[in-house]
Amino acid sequence: MNIGLAATRDYWSSVWQAWNRFWFTPTDPSTLSIIRMLAGAMLFYTHLVWTRDLDAFFGPDGWLPLELMREVHAGRTFAWSLFFHIESPVGLWTVHILALIVFFCLMVGLFSRVMAILAFLLAVTYANRITPGAYFGLDKINCMLAMYLMLGPCGARYSIDRLWRMRRGKAVTTSPSVAANVVIRLIQLHMCIIYLFSGLGKLQGPAWWDGEAVWMSVANLEYQSLDMMWLARHTWLYNLMTHVTVFWELTYAVFIWNRYTRPWVLAMAVLVHGGIALALGMATFGLVMLIGNLAFISPSAIQRFANPIASRISLALVGTSVAKSGAGG
Repeated sequence: MNIGLAATRDYWSSVWQAWNRFWFTPTDPSTLSIIRMLAGAMLFYTHLVWTRDLDAFFGPDGWLPLELMREVHAGRTFAWSLFFHIESPVGLWTVHILALIVFFCLMVGLFSRVMAILAFLLAVTYANRITPGAYFGLDKINCMLAMYLMLGPCGARYSIDRLWRMRRGKAVTTSPSVAANVVIRLIQLHMCIIYLFSGLGKLQGPAWWDGEAVWMSVANLEYQSLDMMWLARHTWLYNLMTHVTVFWELTYAVFIWNRYTRPWVLAMAVLVHGGIALALGMATFGLVMLIGNLAFISPSAIQRFANPIASRISLALVGTSVAKSGAGG
């Protein structure tokens, strides 16, 4: 009996240690920082597009009238938006311009932590104002990434914050961070949940069971941005693409954690979301999903790609001696 108790105790002790290693092992913030830069760029671009017809989408008398949206969200405690309290064009444009400045600052890493908090609040402001009329997956992933960025040291690398510290002669050594690891783990788990429920949702549609879904998507002229009609001559191919897509989404949360299968899972992500971006006219959605997948790229792999570029920028902006002392973003 004592042997059984000892084995049980050792088992749960190992589980506890594995749990702590998973969440609280300090990690370099390179991956988080590159996600900040790309997610900030996506937030800036996708909200800049609203400028083309801001009044029509967000104005009190636009396509989604303010009074109607207030009724839609009545009783929803967390359906908060600054736009629910702004009725003048001046106020609308002031918030919009300030939001673009915030998103740009997040992208370049200026006052990163503060801008991440503001970016999340502003992204939610836009999303709730257009829900449900013009609210899509892109807006959800934008808000998700902005939410997690405000929880960690997203400006530790590849940022103006870092360059500013270098220029002022302050220490620029970037230490591994528990907070960076926690945020990356949260993004990773969120991506697993997204794909799992996406796959389960597809199983409710007969087109995914009979293999027709991919063909129905690429043949829809409303979304078609690349002529894929040649697939009509290869029924087996779009059937295979349909079933592989469902299998990949359902098993993403299993195979993404294994270092041997992870490259294949990520390669499939590039194919799926790259195909969505190129063939279905949803470039921003395809790209933002790939930004989320970057959470599974190790900091060392990010550094091999990004550090040489960051070092050249540092050299140009802050001088040779300082850049060498703070090489790496």
